[in-house]
Amino acid sequence: MKYYLIVGEASGDLHASNLMRALKEQDGQAEFRFFGGDLMRAAGGTLVKHYKDLAYMGFIPVLLHLRTIFKNMDICKADIVQWNPDVVILVDYPGFNLKIAEYVKKNTSIPVYYYISPKIWAWKEYRIKNIKRDVDELFSILPFEVPFFAGHDYPIHYVGNPCVDAVDAFKKESAESFEDFVATNGLPEKPIIALLAGSRKQEIKDNLPMMLEALKPFMADYQLVIAGAPGMDASYYAKYIGDDVPVKILFGQTYRLLQQAKAALVTSGTATLETALFKTPQVVCYYTPIGKIIAFLRKKILKVKFISLVNLVADKEVVRELVADTMTVDNIRKELSLIIKEASAGRVQMLQEYDRMLQILGPAGASCQAASKMVELLKNR
Repeated sequence: MKYYLIVGEASGDLHASNLMRALKEQDGQAEFRFFGGDLMRAAGGTLVKHYKDLAYMGFIPVLLHLRTIFKNMDICKADIVQWNPDVVILVDYPGFNLKIAEYVKKNTSIPVYYYISPKIWAWKEYRIKNIKRDVDELFSILPFEVPFFAGHDYPIHYVGNPCVDAVDAFKKESAESFEDFVATNGLPEKPIIALLAGSRKQEIKDNLPMMLEALKPFMADYQLVIAGAPGMDASYYAKYIGDDVPVKILFGQTYRLLQQAKAALVTSGTATLETALFKTPQVVCYYTPIGKIIAFLRKKILKVKFISLVNLVADKEVVRELVADTMTVDNIRKELSLIIKEASAGRVQMLQEYDRMLQILGPAGASCQAASKMVELLKNR
């Protein structure tokens, strides 16, 4: 069968490439054409457009590149019709993908599948109308999405979480000791506090300085190591690291770092879930300017109690979230001190809750489960 996939960012490229490999195992005649990235290209098939040509984040960048965005949409629509695949598989990236879904549904008989659902449970819940109208099957990687969509009379498929797959695969391949890790990276043998300050420049600018200031009292007993974000240059981090703060930046080693860290400060996102899967205690830190206003808007606009995936999956506060006006130097120090010591009650409780969350997520195999269900559904059409 012929599969047309569309992703708009690096994480989508990763998850889609794993899905493609799993589809090949289920369908020996699988052909792929896609808007994607280098990982998908390595999995095989034809790359029509790279996601780097699509990814515009924020109101102003989107406004400035509207002509390019619409042009890429037109290219995508025409290419789908010309190639006439057996299915279009959309991966996250709802601003672009829901428009494509609408077009495909109106103008073709090609089924539309969505892998990694738009997060309409957090905000923009009105998009459920478009999804019910334009998406034939939705494959979720977050268990709490099943009852959410069921509440809208739209049954979906929970297939497991690909982060579980990625961390599980890494752990099976890596038996690295702490001594080897610090030696290969030229680090001292002090216990490590990891800093994951976000993947975008604005997140790093807003979060890293306060994180570093909060950690000064811990420096006598611990070393600080920043997980450098993909595509970010060390010189950008240097702007926010003072001369009085000894800190190391490691690029391309986030999993290795989380495996060895004693604790972590993590800006919200997939990284919070990955940190939990490595059983590393964490404090979630997400500072924004005009914090009180953001905190007010969060209560009025967001439909969920938490921002971190760990707490959302567990449906309770497993990790402390310091967001907007609650993220202060004193609060970071206080919360970190409760989980940093090996036998502390806060640390023990958090690790126990991590285990419970992992049970909710289920075992590894998300890509295989998704691929198997997709092929089954297509064959039964």
